[in-house]
Amino acid sequence: MESFIIEGGHRLRGEIVPQGAKNEALEVISACLLTSQPIRIDNIPDILDVCNLILLLESMGVKVTRHNRHDFTFQADELNLDYLSSDEFVKRCSSLRGSVLMIGPLLGRFGKATIAQPGGDKIGRRRLDTHFLGFRMLGAQFVHVDNRNVFEIQAKQLKGCYMLLDEASVTGTANIIMAAVLAQGTTTIYNAACEPYIQQLCHLLNAMGAQISGIGSNLLTIVGVCSLHGATHRILPDMIEVGSFIGMAAMVGDGVRIKNVSLRHLGMIPNAFRRLGVKIDIDGDDLIIPKQDHYEVESFIDGTIMTLADAPWPGLTPDLLSVLIVVASQSRGNVLIHQKMFESRLFFVDKLIDMGAQIILCDPHRAVVNGNDHMKRLRAQRMSSPDIRAGIALLIAAMSAQGTSRIDNIAQIDRGYEDIEERLNRLGACIKRVSN
Repeated sequence: MESFIIEGGHRLRGEIVPQGAKNEALEVISACLLTSQPIRIDNIPDILDVCNLILLLESMGVKVTRHNRHDFTFQADELNLDYLSSDEFVKRCSSLRGSVLMIGPLLGRFGKATIAQPGGDKIGRRRLDTHFLGFRMLGAQFVHVDNRNVFEIQAKQLKGCYMLLDEASVTGTANIIMAAVLAQGTTTIYNAACEPYIQQLCHLLNAMGAQISGIGSNLLTIVGVCSLHGATHRILPDMIEVGSFIGMAAMVGDGVRIKNVSLRHLGMIPNAFRRLGVKIDIDGDDLIIPKQDHYEVESFIDGTIMTLADAPWPGLTPDLLSVLIVVASQSRGNVLIHQKMFESRLFFVDKLIDMGAQIILCDPHRAVVNGNDHMKRLRAQRMSSPDIRAGIALLIAAMSAQGTSRIDNIAQIDRGYEDIEERLNRLGACIKRVSN
């Protein structure tokens, strides 16, 4: 186990480039299972979740060529399908949330898949019903094997159909798309997720020979094809990391430029920070966050308290609410944060309260933050990271705190952020990685 030791109060200045998008990487790398031909993907983030997925694919027989740290070619022409039924495979899947994204490609190409209940963040129940309901409508049958806690899914021939998803699940939509591209006939998916990750997956699949229309909307039409071929793809910058850097720069920055953010794919993220009073300038495809001694939370037109809530794209991503809470703790004014999707994601605010933040946790989904306008600095604490996004939020809090903090269980942060301490130290932070 490793920890971060953070000396608070150091100011950040300079330029930083966001890594490739974690969530997109998990989807497009899984898509390599749909063809026997090589798929080359650039801008892959070198983070724990992605590396573990690549290792899992290699164990299945996927040939992986590493051109450099972020550029890989994948070729799934000699898969060991028997390995997919092994206890070893099940165990490895159970520790990796991204493993669920292999079900759609395996079902679409080979007509069968075995998958464990995937692991990942401890942020509440993350059900798989949307995935399985979609597969069932395409003609698949599945059964839960209780003694192994695995799902076995089979289909002789998937057949296209119309479906209305029960929720706009990102991973559910991705999985169903990857199954449907090789199905017989036409599949129409209504209430589909339309995040940039899904758009990028669809663009890659079309480059491989799929026929997907409606990209960027919640109504996708997929005309099944007999086979797919090789292609190349470049992953977008990680919008969650961009948002994390905005939060850091607002709280402890003396002028930070975030380079090459792919602004048109950030959606509501910049405006969410602006509602907290954070100033953000745009220069081409860069964001500049100037030094700001104060930032004041807006109120609604009728004067009521500002509410920031997560919503399906193009609404605000839930992955940034943890960061927004930390930033709001040093604002001037009050804000209600409403986390609708996961019932445990706000529990980390107890750690912020111990640091001196004025936050009322109303229930598992809502927290009221009373910003102290930098009148009272947060106190250094020893903490443990419960999940990726809470981990980066605690890191931001520690960077602004008075004294030296320690964050344990930083493997959670490593799952989503590449070389984070080295990159922030280059901006002026003082973060050390230590072994316990």
